Amino acid sequence: MVQQTKNRKVVTIGLLAALFIGALDATVVSTAMPHITKELSGFSLISWVFSIYTLMMCVATPVFGKLADLYGRKSVFTAGLIIFAVGSILCGAATSMTAMIWFRAIQGLGAGALTPVTFTIVGDLYPGEQRAKVQGIFSSVWSIAGLLGPLVGGTFVDYISWRWIFYMNVPVFVIAFIFVVGFLHEKFEKKSKSIDYSGAILFTIGLSALLYALLNGGEKYAWNSALIISLFCISAVALSLFLFAETRVKEPMMPLALFKTREIRVIYLLSFLGFAVTAGVMVYAPQWIQIVLGHSATNSGFTLMPMCLAWPFAATMTGRLMFKYGPRLFIVSGAFVVAAGSLWLMLIDSNSPYSFLVGILVLIGLGMGLLATPILVLIQNAVDWSMRGVATSTNSLMNALGQTVGVAIFGTLFNNAAAGLETEQVAHGMHAVFIAIFVVSIAVVLVVGLLPSQRKESGKSKSSVAGG
Repeated sequence: MVQQTKNRKVVTIGLLAALFIGALDATVVSTAMPHITKELSGFSLISWVFSIYTLMMCVATPVFGKLADLYGRKSVFTAGLIIFAVGSILCGAATSMTAMIWFRAIQGLGAGALTPVTFTIVGDLYPGEQRAKVQGIFSSVWSIAGLLGPLVGGTFVDYISWRWIFYMNVPVFVIAFIFVVGFLHEKFEKKSKSIDYSGAILFTIGLSALLYALLNGGEKYAWNSALIISLFCISAVALSLFLFAETRVKEPMMPLALFKTREIRVIYLLSFLGFAVTAGVMVYAPQWIQIVLGHSATNSGFTLMPMCLAWPFAATMTGRLMFKYGPRLFIVSGAFVVAAGSLWLMLIDSNSPYSFLVGILVLIGLGMGLLATPILVLIQNAVDWSMRGVATSTNSLMNALGQTVGVAIFGTLFNNAAAGLETEQVAHGMHAVFIAIFVVSIAVVLVVGLLPSQRKESGKSKSSVAGG
């Protein structure tokens, strides 16, 4: 059982600091990238700075999630913290784009441990209704980081140096290290561990090939090119072997028993589809503002601000109210609000005012805030402590895959629909994307209908992590 001590609050502050700086890093790097590529002379490699980070994070997330179940949350969190800090220092010291790409890979590896293990520790520390409230706050971190990222990045680039967007991570991670490692005390049964090396290797190969194909298909290489087709084949074979291997090992990296529960299958699918919608909106709504409506790049960048404010507001309120009214109400409401925002997005045209985009992003932000918190809490309540790490990390993986697959599909639709670079042609291409986003949002609504009837949370925690 979790002890109610003051130290738990100290640990929570440390976890928030680690998660926030990791989330902030993504948006800050986007803002500073033009200056980085100019100084390091590597504009042609710019996509790799983001792709390698996403790739490593996706591959590492379920691996570290399982290790957290086997060896404890604190040790894996510490490893992720150190890896990310080392990667940040190296990125700040990079003297070439090639070096920057390799160092971003190290950062992504650390992020793959930090994000899911942070949410897992929160699930261990807080039982029942308290868990929902705190998870709502933690779910808001990404949106707040998205809001502050352009401001922080612009300030460092204009007045100090782009290198400090990486160096600033270090003091924050020192605080997180002291607060979490110094005050988090966990008790779990120590026994001989059997690591699923074959599963980890097959999963890494399969997912790496898949993500590389998705991130580069339709842009750097044609979808029907020999390389992309070969990558899809390699991915299919490796992931098939991975699924077979998971049925034959003592401690599978990703227990297939997770997917035997209808509730968890549906929730993972909701996470995948919901974040696909989010990715499409965050990529193409600002472009519509800038290219079609003719606003400045600054206005285009701040277009996402309403969404970044609405999301944490809804997530926090949901965390406070979901145990009074039930999680299903908020999941259903969130799905319909996202669909309403996506419908409005599909119906805009080149004559639609800027305020329409603001309203659309507020709706979608509110909808995702309503969805995110109950999804995470339901997953953690549905499994035992010994599987909470891998269950949480698998949800993080579904979020990242939803974003990656969504951007790949929407990008292909845009390239096929936009016959040229004229404003009307670009608008036509983006409208095709908006239609696809609405279709995915309808899928979210339909998948919500597959959720089993609502169950009450017992309020008892199976955790053995204590903050005291």
